[in-house]
Amino acid sequence: MDKFTVLEGVAAPMRIVNVDTDKIIPKQYLKTIKRTGLGTGLFSEMRYDDAGNERPDFVLNQPGYRNAKVLVAGDNFGCGSSREHAPWALLDFGIRCVISTSFADIFYNNCFKNGILPIVVTPEQIELLFDDAERGANATLTIDLEAQQIKGPDGGTISFEVDPFRKHCLLNGLDDVGLTMAKKPAIDRYEATAATSRPWA
Repeated sequence: MDKFTVLEGVAAPMRIVNVDTDKIIPKQYLKTIKRTGLGTGLFSEMRYDDAGNERPDFVLNQPGYRNAKVLVAGDNFGCGSSREHAPWALLDFGIRCVISTSFADIFYNNCFKNGILPIVVTPEQIELLFDDAERGANATLTIDLEAQQIKGPDGGTISFEVDPFRKHCLLNGLDDVGLTMAKKPAIDRYEATAATSRPWA
C-alpha cells in the first residue's frame, strides 16, 4: 500500500447525498478480485449513457476534474452493500481522499485498509470545500495527514480528526498484511521455539 503523507490535487465536487457502493462501482464490475482496472467502472451509471458514451454533465467527465485526487461528497457517502471494490475503484481512478460529513461504517473502514483517507467535516466546512472544489482545475486542495489539515487554494485551513492507529497505518503504507509482516521477527522467533519444543507438530 502506498504511503499517504501529503496529498495535493484537484478536488471534484459531488453534491449528492446517500451515494451507495452500487453507484460507486455497479455490480457487473464485481466479477474480478483484481484491484486494478476498476477505475473505468467508477460511477459508471452516472458517467456513461446506455450507449457507453460519456455524459458531459457528470463531474469526472469535465476537463477540470478528469485527474481529480480528492472527492468532496454529500452526506452518508458509501452506504449500501459492503463491497471492497468501491475503494478499489476510487483508488484506481486516482482518488486518494474523500471528504464528507458522514460515511457508512464499512466503507469508511475499507478506505483506510486500501490507502484512501476518508475525512469527516462539519456541514459548514463541507460548504467551504464545495466552494473551493467548484473552481474546476483551480480547485486544488492540500491534505496534510501528519498535521491533520486541509489547505484550500486561498490558503485557508480546516483541521480534521483521525484515529491515531489508522493515521499510523496510512503514513507508513501499512495494510493488514503489512502490519503482520512488521512483526515477522517475532513470528519467526515463535515458530523457531515451537519447532524445537514440539518437533512432532
